[in-house]
Amino acid sequence: MVTTRAPISRTRPGPGPRHPAKWWAQFPEVSDRFDAAVVTEGLSDLIIPKIDSPLLRREAEIAAEVVVLHLNKPLSEELETRAIKGVKRLVATVSRLNERSTADDDGTTESWALCHALEGRWAEAAAEAEPFVGTQPLLRVFVSALRLERFDNALAVRLLRAGHRPEAAVHSGLIVGKYAWWPDWLIRIVSERAVAGTLDDDFITALDRCAYAELSPIQAKMARRLLNGDEMLIEATAYRLENLGEPATAENLRDGDLTAVALAARLIPL
Repeated sequence: MVTTRAPISRTRPGPGPRHPAKWWAQFPEVSDRFDAAVVTEGLSDLIIPKIDSPLLRREAEIAAEVVVLHLNKPLSEELETRAIKGVKRLVATVSRLNERSTADDDGTTESWALCHALEGRWAEAAAEAEPFVGTQPLLRVFVSALRLERFDNALAVRLLRAGHRPEAAVHSGLIVGKYAWWPDWLIRIVSERAVAGTLDDDFITALDRCAYAELSPIQAKMARRLLNGDEMLIEATAYRLENLGEPATAENLRDGDLTAVALAARLIPL
């Protein structure tokens, strides 16, 4: 990570960031594999095209390129030296432009955001860049930088856009990634529950049993209704279970034990 003296940014008038820096700072905390090179390169790719001045944009490209090279090869002393010099040069250039300008919008807002990104201050960079690059592109960059295996990136981004905390979104993304072999109707239930904020371990256990139950389309439809708490169907199914000699399972189903759903659905006629 390249560090230089932190610049004092000047922001252009307009709406503030949709998420503060402390919100973006949660992402490195939810993955011990958070990739500095990925997030830095992603932020650079989003921010640099927004820099109006061709000369400043070119200097920004040069600085970003060498910083990303260094992050991908952190043991290289040569790249580290070049990266530090490149960032210092960019910070000095942007500072001079600030000093010479008396306008509130001096055209350096984007450049300051990039400086922060290249210094490893990704949260600050994202908060500053969000008004001019948009939320979803930033979310994709930060989620990609998590570098999690068997992880549903699309669901995580969807949950983050819906207002869920990064920790909760990552948890749900890991669940769906782990159980990607589940049938589509179960994946849809997981996604719906995740968005509603009602996905817990008991529910996952119940879904796992349904996944192994080899249900027909009709049985799967009934299982979905049972999982969603259809009271009339639950009572009718419990009554059928009692008649089939499964009073304990019927009682569990009435008591809201979701693990009974798989057996109940399999007893529904094809």
